[in-house]
Amino acid sequence: MSKTARVLTVGATLVASALVAGAATASATSGTSDEDGDGPRGHEVTLRFDVETSPFTYTDLGQPGPSAADVIVFHDRLFADGREVGHEVGSCVVVEPSGLSNCTAVVTLDGQGTITYAFENAPPPEKALAVTGGSGMYRTARGDGSFVESGQGTGVLTLSLVLR
Repeated sequence: MSKTARVLTVGATLVASALVAGAATASATSGTSDEDGDGPRGHEVTLRFDVETSPFTYTDLGQPGPSAADVIVFHDRLFADGREVGHEVGSCVVVEPSGLSNCTAVVTLDGQGTITYAFENAPPPEKALAVTGGSGMYRTARGDGSFVESGQGTGVLTLSLVLR
């Protein structure tokens, strides 16, 4: 099986300073499928999302105000070429009063499967992500990514995946 690079622009979201945001656009270049025909394998794939964030929910479980053990949950819409292509849900556990949080999220792309990732939520507006797995077309996904929030309830999520 040859290695082929694919670039997809799709949409996704991340949490920033107790706020989730993401962005999606989608376009694909070359790729090949594996023998079972359920998607590309042995390829590098880059996904880019325009994300429309929804208001997050903040639960104050620790000391009053932002503190360790507080929880943030979010649900955002993902877009590619102006068309909704999926959604993202996630949660963050606050670890200190500054809002520093440990976050995980699941991106669901319509008809393709899911991609999971983790990140540390803290300023600045660019977050580094670790892709931890997936399902369906992305069941063997690993890699990393970034989320850059715009401050306008939107952002850009880029996931660089290796599918085996």
